[in-house]
Amino acid sequence: MKVLISDEISQEGLQPLLDDPRIEIDIRLGLSAPELHKIIGGYDAIITRSGTRVDPPLIDHATNLKVIARAGVGIDNVDVEYASNKGIIVVNAPFGNTNSAAEHTMAILLTLCRNVTVANASLKGGEWKRAPFTGYELKGRTMGLIGLGKVGGRVAWRAKAFEMEVLAYDPYIPEKRAEDLGVKLVSLEDIVRFADVVSVHTPLNEETRGMIHAEHFRGMKDGVLIVNCARGGIIDEASMLEALESGKVGGAAFDVFSEEPPASETLQKLIAHPRMIVTPHLGANTFEAQKNVAVDVSRELVNYLDGRPMENAVNIPRFDPDLMEHMKPFMELIGQMGEFISQLAPSHANKVSFCYNGKLARYDCAPLTVAGLAALLNRYTEQEVNMVNARLVAESRGLEVEEVRNTESESFSNLITIVLSTPEGNRIVAGTLFEGIPKIVKMRDFLTDFQPEEHMLVLSYPDRPGLIGRIGTILGEANVNIGSMNLGRRSKAGEAMVVLSIDTPADDETIRKIEESVGAHFIKAVHMKVPRH
Repeated sequence: MKVLISDEISQEGLQPLLDDPRIEIDIRLGLSAPELHKIIGGYDAIITRSGTRVDPPLIDHATNLKVIARAGVGIDNVDVEYASNKGIIVVNAPFGNTNSAAEHTMAILLTLCRNVTVANASLKGGEWKRAPFTGYELKGRTMGLIGLGKVGGRVAWRAKAFEMEVLAYDPYIPEKRAEDLGVKLVSLEDIVRFADVVSVHTPLNEETRGMIHAEHFRGMKDGVLIVNCARGGIIDEASMLEALESGKVGGAAFDVFSEEPPASETLQKLIAHPRMIVTPHLGANTFEAQKNVAVDVSRELVNYLDGRPMENAVNIPRFDPDLMEHMKPFMELIGQMGEFISQLAPSHANKVSFCYNGKLARYDCAPLTVAGLAALLNRYTEQEVNMVNARLVAESRGLEVEEVRNTESESFSNLITIVLSTPEGNRIVAGTLFEGIPKIVKMRDFLTDFQPEEHMLVLSYPDRPGLIGRIGTILGEANVNIGSMNLGRRSKAGEAMVVLSIDTPADDETIRKIEESVGAHFIKAVHMKVPRH
């Protein structure tokens, strides 16, 4: 995998990539858009920060791109929808800089309250003045948080440590999380009415752009303090300037702006205002955060190569984070099942059913369905199919996708079954986990018990004495060693289904000899991309 790094990234954090011989890193900083367009076609992945715009023109030139990795939380410099339509996975690092952003929030708030910057400039200028720089304590004041996610939650902890009362508005956060943090969930209107300090901690999107505007400022307490360490544009900056100039807002501290670097007249006036504390987007700018986000996106690229779930992919359906660790093995299982059945069934299936039985069926299985669908379709089309575009590709092929869940299971605590409906009939494969290891336990109506391996041979034939020996002899003559064998049959002297794992692939001539020797009804070589463990 060739990886382009287009912005400054912590070298220490890139170690997972440097340690992997499958990955080649190319660091090209400061390239113009035309220069990027010229070279991007040679790369499988790009790692950026905020300095590179991954827009439709760049994506159109990125003919081999599989992954866009944003080493940070915000992805407003990446056209996620356009990338998704191209089947490109977009990942970010939502947790690596959360502590850094939370600490910076408190840093600029305290700087604002205690007049640190102006007092510092005064003393360095040779003055010794104290009275003009009398500040405010946080103790006993009300902090109003807009957004109670990873960063907002950490700010809440810190505000509580300063003995502040904390209110929070976040329609996507359960009541229990607020209770665990000692925070009261309220409406946005209540934040506006009661907060002495308002701090925003949401992503920037259509819902949050201009979220705090002139009407909100008019409803706030006189002398309220405003903090934005999240994303520029969440607070309407023209309204912010007006509220400062009118004296309604006692002071503000901004680390982010709707335009970076700021150039407009409004932003220049806002930054220059004497009651405004500003920093140039330093929220994630600590050595620890830079390393953490680089490590996070590097590990995601390794996960991609290993066929493992990508925990921070923003355009892939995924489980609740609390369930992700539990579900990872099932993602691997269904991926192997999809890859396996796709090599045994005709490519013109008209319907695929994903059936979940047992404890697994209690949860949202949509990400499992998409993972299995992607593995299945990758064998049927030249287009790269993954969890981003699997449903779109299925729709374009006229493939109906069905999901069935049932908490009852006769033989296994968890069972996944894939049923492919074709004009020639149904193809069925079922699998489960034994101590975390994927196993195929059913093919058609044959009971089996085998772990998918890289090279396999699947055949069915009339069950007669001596045929297993013939298969072994033919493979031995071709210098193909058998690693394991699994035999399933309906009845004595009936039809037998044999699955062999072999150390090296069997060539076409060897397969033809086996077919003729045992009178095989069906024989097929299977090659699996089994993940490393």
